[in-house]
Amino acid sequence: MPAITTNDLKTGITLELDNALFQVIEFQHVKPGKGGAFVRTKLRNVRTGNVFDKTFNAGVRVEQAIIRREEMQFLYRDGDDYVFMNNESYEQMNVMPVALGDAADFIVEGMTAQVAFYNDEIISVEIPASVELAISETEPGVQGDRVSGARKPATLETGRVVQVPLFVEVGDRVKVDTRSGDYITRV
Repeated sequence: MPAITTNDLKTGITLELDNALFQVIEFQHVKPGKGGAFVRTKLRNVRTGNVFDKTFNAGVRVEQAIIRREEMQFLYRDGDDYVFMNNESYEQMNVMPVALGDAADFIVEGMTAQVAFYNDEIISVEIPASVELAISETEPGVQGDRVSGARKPATLETGRVVQVPLFVEVGDRVKVDTRSGDYITRV
């Protein structure tokens, strides 16, 4: 594995520290008037999702993890696992729900995703920032209820519940932000 210095840290880079994988969420180089420079970071454990702060002395060597990304298509659910197929080799593999994280609430059959591997272990699945999904269940909008910006709960085809405007009905397709889970627009 390539060793880099803490001066080379960037957002999104993955490090191997204490036999665990961490992704840099934020970093800040600090040069106080007195004493040596240091790098303050916010790291996310790739396997557990836990976030914590860690401070490194400037110029310290750390191990960068080599992450391989492949474009794969989601085929179906097999019990608790999600089955993905490599778009080039057509090889199928099961992905544990932990690797999907919140993406499990927005993934539908046929969707393409970026699957990240570390030494043949699937560590994460990244889906687009927004997806189009159908509304499977919601209450009807009430005639005369014209409050500006009023919202109602609606269940997406994946089972996730989002807040949508009153005019959205069952069967409508909506665009949803996968990072926040917020309704964007009706399609």
